[in-house]
This record gives sequence, C-alpha cells and structure tokens, in this order.
Amino acid sequence: MSSPSGADAPLLVTQLHALHVELGAKMVPFAGYDMPVQYPSGILTEHLHTRDAAGLFDVSHMGQIRLKAESFAAAAAALERLCPADFQALKPGQQRYSFFTDNQAGILDDLMVTRMGKGDDSDHIFMVVNAGCKDADIAHLKANLNGRCEIEVLADRALVALQGPKAAAVFARLAPASGQLKFMTGTALMAGGFEVIATRSGYTGEDGFEISVANQDAEAFARRLLAEPEVKPIGLGARDSLRLEAGLCLYGNDITEKTNPVEANLVWAMQKRRREEGGFPGAGIVQRQLADGPGRKRVGILPEGKAPARAHTEITDLSGRIIGEITSGGFGPSLGAPVAMGYVESALAVIGTSVNLMVRGKALSAKVAAMPFVPHRYQR
Repeated sequence: MSSPSGADAPLLVTQLHALHVELGAKMVPFAGYDMPVQYPSGILTEHLHTRDAAGLFDVSHMGQIRLKAESFAAAAAALERLCPADFQALKPGQQRYSFFTDNQAGILDDLMVTRMGKGDDSDHIFMVVNAGCKDADIAHLKANLNGRCEIEVLADRALVALQGPKAAAVFARLAPASGQLKFMTGTALMAGGFEVIATRSGYTGEDGFEISVANQDAEAFARRLLAEPEVKPIGLGARDSLRLEAGLCLYGNDITEKTNPVEANLVWAMQKRRREEGGFPGAGIVQRQLADGPGRKRVGILPEGKAPARAHTEITDLSGRIIGEITSGGFGPSLGAPVAMGYVESALAVIGTSVNLMVRGKALSAKVAAMPFVPHRYQR
C-alpha cells in the first residue's frame, strides 16, 4: 500500500467507482485515483467489522503485472536483479513479499510476487505493485528487464481484497477450491462463475484473499461478495488503521527510497541465499548493515494516554534529545488506544524503552513496543 499522491492531474477511477458512490462512500484523492475513504457507517465500525467478520476493499488502483521468459527460472533470475528476494526457489502457487531497491539500498516500492502455473517452463510471475509507484515500477522493469522478460501490464483487471476471520468461509461459497490455499499462496480459479486469480494474502493482519478479476466482471463480482451477510464495504481509512495495528509498512511513510531493508526490519523478506550472494541494487550496503548493524531501526510505539502521534512527530529520549521520528500513527480501534511506528536510534530500539513524542509542542510519554499491536491471524 502506498501513501497519497500530491499530483494535480485529473483523478482516475476504478471499475468499482460507481458502486462506491451508490453505497454512499466519501470519496477522496489517493495515489491519483478517486477512492472511498469511508462509507456511512464510519471508519471505526468498518475497522471492527473487518476484525470480526469480513470486509471488502477496492484495491484496483494498484498495478498488476505479468512477467514471462523462456522459463520460470529465467524470469525469476531476471527479477532478482532488481529485488533481494529468492524468487528462483518459489514453488508453483507460492507468493513472496519483496521490494525494489536502488544502488543505495533505498526501497523504491514494495510488492507481492507469485509464481503462477503448474510447475513447468510455462510458469510466469504475477506481480502486484503500489498505485502511487506503478508507472515508475513499470518503467523500471522495462529499463532493466527488456530482452530478458516479456512485461505485460494487466490494465484489463481489477483487484479486490476480502479480509477478516469469516473471509475464507464466504469465499469458499463462491470458490470451493479456495479452501486449499494457505497464507502466501495463489492460483487461478472459478468464483461464482467468474474467472479470477486469488492469493491468500492481504494487508490487514487478518486471514483473507486478494482477488484479481477482469474489469468487465468487477462490479458484478463485488456485488456478489457484498450480497453475503458477513461482508461489508471497507474504505481506505480502515485499511490504514488495520495495517497499522498489524505493524505493516505503508510505502511513502514507513519505507521510502531513504530507508533500507535492514533498518526497516524487513530482513525476513531477504532470503539467506540473496543476503549472502547479493546481486541486487545496494547489496553491499545491506551486507554491511547486516554485519555491523544499522544506525536506526523501525519500531512500534505505544503513546501513553489518548492523544495519537501522527507522521513526522519527533521522538526524543527522556533528556529531550531527538532520536527519531514517527512515520505512521493514529488511533487503533481494536486496542482502543493510539498506536504508531517510526525509526529510532538502534541503541534505543529495545522494547520497553521510554521515549517522548513531541505533539503540538508538548512532550507526551510513550514506550517502544513490539509489533504487531494486534496478533496476525493468517492461515498458514
């Protein structure tokens, strides 16, 4: 997920725009699109409904891309030139979270990569990238992988996310085969008469699916899901509070080209072979930070009291020295309390460390905390 774009270009719309308006959504500019931030029930209700039942999110503004080569191994090796993940080890249907890095190990975007196919040379890579970065990502792929891969932008497909503890039961009614999927796997299947590509993944910390569907089927498919009693439409406001409680990064806030994977606590997304062999942009910097430790680390922050600390709030030690900055913050409806994440000096990144947050000129007490703030409930 990426943060809002400040561009003044005319807003784009997704295939579900008319449905959002019909459902009474409050529409706002986001990453160049006119998107629903909330529906009449409000962000708090939408957030808690997703934690309790099943929420449907329109994420069609994100980019969908297919990479093909003479073999899956060739396509995976090509993409490894741009990302620090081990794509060659992917099994059919397996998905990985990764990111593009630059020569300074800065993160250009984060993305999801799935091996689609039956386990032979015809398998291809299915990628989902952030809306605010997708044009740059596509240009990046073309500049670096043309001649190595066929790069197909899937502009004819919409994308929805069905998230929550009842999402699996709902989706199984439409797509019985979806029950075979585990967390971070995906496949093409039939769902209620529609051909879709479904991955068991999402950005809420809950079990659920991201479902790619042809543009011409998107509205009918969304209405079919919304007809299920457990499902309610959810806007970007609750999507943000859900992912924050789950300790998941928002591109443009928590990770940017000025942050690297080690300090961002994303070492788990760089498999051992890639950490050791390198071969991706900024590999030397990553390897040095793995050996010596980064100067700062991304951590969870729990403010004391009820006042939330928003992005760019300064973090100080108890003597008043600035030691970092909040990158995401807000109210956590599931906790009934404010939550945040940000970067602090590594020596002070220990869970339980007392810090101050400078909110409107006042020092508010907080502690460094473990993430996620709400336990993940993925079906592994």
